[in-house]
Amino acid sequence: MSPDANRGAALAADGLEIDVDRHGGEAAPTEPVPKPQLGAAFGLDDAVIAALPAPGSKLVAARHYARSLWGQTAKVTAELPDGTTEHYFLKTVRLGETGRVMVTGEFASLQALHAVSPTLVPVPHAWGAYTNTSPSPGLQSDDEPTYFLLTQFREVAAQPPPNADAFAARVAALHARSQSPTGQFGFHTTTCHGTLAQATARWDASWAVLFRAMLARMLELDDPAWPAVWRQVAALVLDRVVPRLLGALPADLKPCLVHGDLWDENTAVDAADGEPFVFDPGSCYAHNEYEIGDWHAERHRLSRAEYVESYKRYFPPTEPKEEWDDRNLLYSLRFDLGAAIMIPGCNLRQVVRRNMVILCQKFCPEELAECGQLE
Repeated sequence: MSPDANRGAALAADGLEIDVDRHGGEAAPTEPVPKPQLGAAFGLDDAVIAALPAPGSKLVAARHYARSLWGQTAKVTAELPDGTTEHYFLKTVRLGETGRVMVTGEFASLQALHAVSPTLVPVPHAWGAYTNTSPSPGLQSDDEPTYFLLTQFREVAAQPPPNADAFAARVAALHARSQSPTGQFGFHTTTCHGTLAQATARWDASWAVLFRAMLARMLELDDPAWPAVWRQVAALVLDRVVPRLLGALPADLKPCLVHGDLWDENTAVDAADGEPFVFDPGSCYAHNEYEIGDWHAERHRLSRAEYVESYKRYFPPTEPKEEWDDRNLLYSLRFDLGAAIMIPGCNLRQVVRRNMVILCQKFCPEELAECGQLE
C-alpha cells in the first residue's frame, strides 16, 4: 500500500468508518443519503474564534455537525456586533502536512469557484492552524497541528440535487463562465482528492500533458499494489491512450474551472432557497468533460442518465463528439483510482484495470497483446 492508503486504513481502524458500499460499492445505494445531524458540543480553539469574519463577534455555540472521514466538522453560531446571529461551517483536520495541503487546497478551490459562481459554493472565510494542540480521538499524536477551514453554513436538504436539469445547468454555467488566469490548464496550488495530493500545482498549455501527470500521480501512489503486467497496461494508457484520445481534441480547447470531486455527497440542495450547491472541492482548470468522469462510476447516483444527458445539453460534447464515451471512461480512471487507494476493501482497483483494458483494446490492441497474460 502507498502511505496514503496506509493512512486511510489507519483512520478506518481508529473509528472513522469507511462504508465501502456507500463510498466505493459496485452500484449506487438505493437509500437516500443520510441528512447531516447536529451533535454534541464542539470545543473551539482561539484561532477559529479570531478568524470569524466580523470583528467583535461573540461565540454563541459550536456543535458537531455531519461527519468527515478525515477529521471533524461543526456548526458554529456567533453573535455579530450588530446583535444579529450568523452560522458558519467548520472543518478541522489533523493529518500533519497532508492536513495542511487538504485545507489550503480546499480554501483556494472555494475561492476560485466562488469568484465565478458565488451561490454555487459556500462562501470561504478563513483557514489556519489551531493555537493550541488538542487531541482528537482516533487521529494523530497530540503534538500534531490541527488545521481548520471556516466557511458559510448552508443547511443540506437533499443529496444529490434531485432536479438533474437544474443541477446540470449550474455546473455547466460554472464551466462556461470560468476563465483560466494564465490561459492554460492547471492550478496555482496543490489540491486534493480526499487525502491524496493531486498534480495540479502547475500550468500547461496541453490538457493531455496535465491529465497524464494527474493520472500518473495516482498510479504512482498505488504502485505497490500493481503487479508488473498491470504496470505495463497502465503505461500503455499513459503513453498511447492519453495522447491518442486527448490529442484529438481541438487545439483551442478551453481550460474550464472544475470542482474536481463532484460525487453525490459533495453536492446538495440548500434548505433555505432550494438551489443546488456544491462543496469539498479539489479544483483545477481542466477540460470540462473531466468533471463528468467522476459521474461514470455506477456507485454514484450522478451516473444516472438524467444527470449526464442534462449536462451534455447545456455543455455539448467537444469534438470529436463520437469519442465522448471513450474520454469519459478515460477520465473515470483518475477518480476510481483515487477512491481505490482511500477505501480499503473496495473493488475499484479491479474496475480501473478492467477499464484500462477496454481502452487499450480499442486504441492499442497490438501493444496490449504483448503484455501477456492478465490476471
